[in-house]
Amino acid sequence: MIKSAFSLYKKAYGGLSSGTWWLSLVMLVNRMGTMVIPFMTMYLTQKLNVSIGKAGFVMSVFGLGAITGALIGGKLVDRIGYFYVQLVALTGGGIMFIVLGQMNSYNSICVTTFFLALLNESFRPANTVAIAHYSKEENRTRSYSLNRLSINIGWAIGGALGGFLASFNYHLLFWVDGISNLAAAFVLYLTLSPTRNASTEKIKKEKSVIVESAYKDRTYVAFILLTFIFAFCFFQMFTTIPVFFREKFNLSVLFIGILMALNGIIISIFEMITIFTLEGKRPSLHFISSGMLLVAVSFLLLNMPAMNFPVIAIMAMIFITFGEIFSMPFMNAWWIGRAQPNNRGQYAALYTIAFSSAQAVGPFAGSLIAEYFSFKTLWYLLALVCVLLAFFYRRLHKPVELAVKA
Repeated sequence: MIKSAFSLYKKAYGGLSSGTWWLSLVMLVNRMGTMVIPFMTMYLTQKLNVSIGKAGFVMSVFGLGAITGALIGGKLVDRIGYFYVQLVALTGGGIMFIVLGQMNSYNSICVTTFFLALLNESFRPANTVAIAHYSKEENRTRSYSLNRLSINIGWAIGGALGGFLASFNYHLLFWVDGISNLAAAFVLYLTLSPTRNASTEKIKKEKSVIVESAYKDRTYVAFILLTFIFAFCFFQMFTTIPVFFREKFNLSVLFIGILMALNGIIISIFEMITIFTLEGKRPSLHFISSGMLLVAVSFLLLNMPAMNFPVIAIMAMIFITFGEIFSMPFMNAWWIGRAQPNNRGQYAALYTIAFSSAQAVGPFAGSLIAEYFSFKTLWYLLALVCVLLAFFYRRLHKPVELAVKA
């Protein structure tokens, strides 16, 4: 049994290109230093004595910068290529993290935060397009899963290290985050520079034929709207759900932390072999729809009659995590299947914006529903929304042939 399990894991991770592995290493290095944003509100309120309202505004500014960066990054990818956008984003973002740590006035922090987010988040669409370039159609979903694995491992390490450093000096967070971005840029240059890696596309010197804009692809725009709504529901896992566990289930902060870690552990152990088993067996929209139903079940579990609260919390976390495993990797595979090489940046930008916007709006809106109505109302509402999402994702028709424009 152990031998067969080892063989399954070997097959799940096998067959991926070296470029895919190098990109995952770049992402791991980058995410291991991700610690400023999770602790930004605490830094502003505790270190700089900024009000919670003003601290919240800074995070909104970050969200606005992230959306702007995704739009600009997507356009630049289609013009100059994914490698150069990633390199500039990582280098510029690293410098801006260090600069932000030196800012003391509130206005300068807001301005610096905007440009930091703009540079930092322009990396995402470029990285997404790069994964599509280095992967093959038959292993594309697994390639995205490997990248997600790097994000989860890096995030876990960065979060733990960030809490340790913050207990000594908040300014260390900015230096480590900045240096990790610069280190990731260095690894990217060493491994995937066009002069060092023959599989990396060269800079686009001439304006090539452009297929129809992603913004005119009505089916894709509908997909982005559905994805925004899903992300709105999903991001409650990191905001309102922990508060609910503490206030209603009376779980300890330590136990809640373990539950949050359980998400990353499950993804690390099961996502790659799950995708390996399912990839190519059914259309991507089928698995995305199934993921929505699993997330709906997780919200319904939170409204179960009083019993063993820790067990309910664990079950809810398991269902929402497998809902994530079934949906997110296949979302990437689906939109890449619609895009063409010359407009992947536009498609990637819209996909990035869907999650960035939901991250900015979802937690605040969810907390308002819980405050003015109840947590029970919020969970029933989110479960209903996820069931409807499952239906509408399945209703998205297959890609129509896009007209090519000269």
